[in-house]
Amino acid sequence: MDFTFSEEQQAALEAAKAVFARVAPDGVPSPALASGAVADDFDRALWARLADADLLSLLLDTEYGGAGLDPIALCMVLRESAKVLARVPLLESTAAAAAVQAYGSPELKEELLTRAGRGEQVLTVAAHGRTGHDPAELAVVARRDTDGTWVLDGMHTAVPWAYNADAVLLPAHTDYSGRTVLALVPRGHEDVVTAEQFSTTGERLAELRLESARLAPRYVLDAEGAWEWLRLLLTTGTCALALGLGEAVLGMTSEYTGKREQFGHPVATFQAVAVQAADRYIDLRAMEATLWQAAWRIGSGAAGALPASGDVAVAKIWASEGVRRVVQTAQHLHGGFGADVDYPLHRYHAWAKHLELSLGPAAAHEETLGDLLATHPLR
Repeated sequence: MDFTFSEEQQAALEAAKAVFARVAPDGVPSPALASGAVADDFDRALWARLADADLLSLLLDTEYGGAGLDPIALCMVLRESAKVLARVPLLESTAAAAAVQAYGSPELKEELLTRAGRGEQVLTVAAHGRTGHDPAELAVVARRDTDGTWVLDGMHTAVPWAYNADAVLLPAHTDYSGRTVLALVPRGHEDVVTAEQFSTTGERLAELRLESARLAPRYVLDAEGAWEWLRLLLTTGTCALALGLGEAVLGMTSEYTGKREQFGHPVATFQAVAVQAADRYIDLRAMEATLWQAAWRIGSGAAGALPASGDVAVAKIWASEGVRRVVQTAQHLHGGFGADVDYPLHRYHAWAKHLELSLGPAAAHEETLGDLLATHPLR
């Protein structure tokens, strides 16, 4: 089998490297050291450059101005974005547009996708539900009114970019069958109340309360499997972010320990330091291998002994544990320098913690994987 990336995927990667090469991680103090949000908006200039490089339309078909690529290409770009802590809704907007393409009505596709691919329509996703622990699809109830309009009641918390995106795609369960639908709620909807929250990265999040919010039928994706597919794509993209961040942090650690001297020798030459760095390198390679497996399964729909959710669970196990271990080791090997707010490691630490919390604990994913193995025995 040929495991090399395609020419189109490599082209997307090179374009991403060129765009993100102009981005330097900001020196804003971590949320614990600063009041309020890091910024009121995401990096609009970077967003425009991503649009110019056709990196916002990777998953869209050519009829909508896209490249027609797969989740692997998106994860390659996300990996590069995390190395510089790029403050853009790249994962959320791309994933939401891809879900509309796969499950939306022809009218909604025509209205939304071309503009989303050009960066003119910014989308985000509410994926954490009411508490961040319960299934997100249970946080909102959707019902059909007598005139066909959808009516939504409930709450989603920790919604990223909600104050800046043009619309939020959120899951909801129907009151008549429990089936999950995806609803596209425009920003500023008169029946949606927004409350400000903050992430561990210092970015603005939002709590969205829907109070009998009415939506036209074309803005609701009522298709079997739509939320599950979107959830797996978002999770795999988050694993890609964790990988890119971890690689950047290990690079910083390698550079620092190669220059920092004790007893007349670089500390990188000390066995205890070298072994810790080697362990973290192994973590990153495991994160990478499981990421590509998960992205390939989602994009190809290839059959396997387990559903694609099994591969995603394995990627989550490595990503949530791996990114934590990489950053903890970096802080340890940097010594007091790692706590210096003039040095960017503290920002990577905050982002890593946010990604770890978003992915959830490895033990929960191991339990999910165990349940899948119990119901899909390997032969």
